[in-house]
Formats: sequence, C-alpha cells, structure tokens
Amino acid sequence: MKEEIKKCHKLIEKTKKEIAKIIVGQESIINSLFIALLANGHVLVEGVPGVAKTLLIKTMATASGCSFSRIQFTVDLLPTDITGITVYTKEKGFTIVKGPIFANFIVADEINRSPPKTQSSLLEAMQERQTTIGKKTFPLPLPFFVMATQNPIETEAVYPLPEAQVDRFLMKLLMYYPNMTEEEEILEKNIELKRFEEYKIKKVLSPSLILKMQDLTKRIYISEDVKKYIVRIVDSTRNPKKYDIKLGKYIEWGGSPRTSIGLFITSKAKALMEGKDYVTPQHVKDVAHEVMRHRIIISYEGQAENIKGDEIIDEILSKVPLP
Repeated sequence: MKEEIKKCHKLIEKTKKEIAKIIVGQESIINSLFIALLANGHVLVEGVPGVAKTLLIKTMATASGCSFSRIQFTVDLLPTDITGITVYTKEKGFTIVKGPIFANFIVADEINRSPPKTQSSLLEAMQERQTTIGKKTFPLPLPFFVMATQNPIETEAVYPLPEAQVDRFLMKLLMYYPNMTEEEEILEKNIELKRFEEYKIKKVLSPSLILKMQDLTKRIYISEDVKKYIVRIVDSTRNPKKYDIKLGKYIEWGGSPRTSIGLFITSKAKALMEGKDYVTPQHVKDVAHEVMRHRIIISYEGQAENIKGDEIIDEILSKVPLP
C-alpha cells in the first residue's frame, strides 16, 4: 500500500505542475480541489469574477484526462438544459438527447443565478451519480466531480442556495485575488494572449487512475482516537457550552452527521496528498474550515454582528482537546 501511496503522490504532484503552466498561484485551492476529487466529493467555490475559477477546473480536467463541461446558470435556465431531453423525430421516433451533465468534470458557473428548481436538478446527479431524463435513469461517467461557483458581490437577480443543497458540497472554498508578484506573472501567461491548446497541458491521469486513487483514499488508516477527535469537533458546534466556545452563542444550527463524514474522508485524502498512509489530528485541522464553514448556520444575531463561520471554527480548533 505504501508503494501505491508513493506512486499516487508523485502523479498528483506531476498533475499540479501541468496545471501551473497556465494557473498562477492558488496553490491551496488546487490542493483542496484534489482533496475533494480523491474523496469523491463536490466543491462550492466563492470568489469574485476574473480569478480563473472556470479556467482552473478546465485545466485540471485536461491534465486528469477527463471530459469537461461548463454550465452557465442563468435566470431562464431549465432543468432539462442540464440533464437532457426526450425528442421525437419522424425518422427515429423518440430519442434521448443528453445534456452537459454527462461529463467527468462539471463547472456549474454562478449557480446562485438560477431559481431553486433548476439548482435542484443537480442534486440527484451530485448525490447518486445518475440523472433522470423523461422516465429513464442514466448513470453518469465516473469520476464525476462538480465545482459550482458563486459570486459573493452580486445581490440582485440571485437566489440563495438552499441549505440542503449547500450541504451536498463536500467543501466550500474561498478564492481570493492573487498577490502582486503572481499578478505580474499572470500578465504574461494570461488566457487572453494564447489559445488554451497552446499551453500544451499533458494528460497525466485518466478516469480509471482517478477511480483507483479514490479507492486508495478509503483505505488510508485512521485511528479510533482521531475518529473521536472528529466527533468532538462536530459535537462542539451543537453543544458549544460544553467546550467553552464563546462564539458558540451565534450558532443557530451545528454541523450534521455529513460534517463528521466529510472530515473523516477529507482528512484521509489530505494524508494521501502528503504521501502518508495514516491520518493525524493535524490533517483533520487542515481540512476543517473547508468542510465546516458552509455547514455551521449563523443566527440572525451573529449575522448582525458580522460573525463568520471561520472565526467560530478557529475557536473550536483551539479549544477542542486533541486525542
């Protein structure tokens, strides 16, 4: 197993080098995307326009040897525009025309621009890895990885994502502006100067390799003590007084069992990313913000005080005792 982990670690590093041919900086975001992919989950990325969210996932899909599809969510987008439709022609009769959801890597661009009915069309696909067109259900290609983006600065003509849908995302990532040095490099490497094909991104991985890596992630060892640590972290969001979490008074609802499962699988993926065959408490801490920030519901009082989920998570990680 150690040899498999070593090989997997090398392949991921090689893939990241291919991505770096076109994407400048954003190393923590790239690492988090790989963690989510290894954990067979989906990510919600929040960031201002123009920080290369769509380009990043397209490059990652190309370097991973996977098919890629981008869905631009708009007010008038229909569920069938995503999943596909049944059409009738005189020559062929009724036939299925599959939608853009049938790809390995999906970018759901500005998902909060579409109404809840359209947003919910992703739910079956994300959870069950299948989608229904008419009366037929079709399996989606594996691996199946959704990166949904939302723009945090727009308030008009947007629909807040329902909590049930947000919870389907394994991780929520925050993508920031590049620093000044990185932005200087972007001037020379930006996609406006060259066509995507000119960057010559090599295919390092393949769908079958990714599936093997996902299976390997499940086999990473996690001790009973670390499991208990994960459960204590999630319990502190529900019973903050028990752990003396001062900011806990601003929590309306704590993390669901899906939070515990998320920490469990992503900490394994984090260990694999580092070439380790076991999970440490630090691995759990490293993924806690991305897994928990969208699952802690802040009360109206907390929102009025401008309390952020990350601040509460910081306090939780500093106070919940290590195993």
